[in-house]
Amino acid sequence: MPNYHPLSKRLNKAISDSGFCSRRKADTLIELGRVTVNGKVAGLGDRVMPEDEILVDNNPLISTQNMVYIALNKPAGITCTTDTRVEGNVVDFIGHKERIFHIGRLDKPSEGLLLMTNDGDIVNKILRAGNRHEKEYIVRVDRRITDDFIKRMANGIPILDTVTKKCKVEKISRYVFKITLIQGLNRQIRRMCEYLGYGVVTLKRTRIMNIKLGDLPVGQWRNLTADELNTLNNALKQSDNRPEHLRE
Repeated sequence: MPNYHPLSKRLNKAISDSGFCSRRKADTLIELGRVTVNGKVAGLGDRVMPEDEILVDNNPLISTQNMVYIALNKPAGITCTTDTRVEGNVVDFIGHKERIFHIGRLDKPSEGLLLMTNDGDIVNKILRAGNRHEKEYIVRVDRRITDDFIKRMANGIPILDTVTKKCKVEKISRYVFKITLIQGLNRQIRRMCEYLGYGVVTLKRTRIMNIKLGDLPVGQWRNLTADELNTLNNALKQSDNRPEHLRE
């Protein structure tokens, strides 16, 4: 077993801990040869010491002392990307003074709860599979909802060469239902509805794990409370190493 220096850490974790990006994104940057350590191009799995100079695209990392944890009610039309070249990107929309990034994503036409932070470590923990991290959505469709629709949505729909996991589905009104997912396939809810001949009119995420959207107005954001963060961190202690995107 390797005998690592107690103060060393994996390079991708050092980058994420700085608030620059998530570990997954850091791995991509390392693979592309865009990261150097003490003047040498870094490789996946490299370890670094606190005094090492880490550059991304020849720019030094700046460790963020003020950790930011934000709940945003994302409007439809805003794109979940940190690429500021994209018009309507979520980073410019918030305009926070710290470098923050989104945890998972919501499609551009979708709205609702989006978590944003500069804590790369918590991003890495939340984007895990197998942890039954619930995400709750309210969905309006273009056809009257039947009992058969609710039953089939709850028991699994074949999309993207797999069958969706069983989930909680509740009819709210003739055209509106609530669904709670524990997985995050790309455009999952929309694809599930389309398979059954329904079109999604509006889709809003109202909860991620213990974090609730509540009455936060569309387009507004708030800092997470200490209680929310404590509960979230306690729930993440059992996280495993299989990544999952919090995509709708």
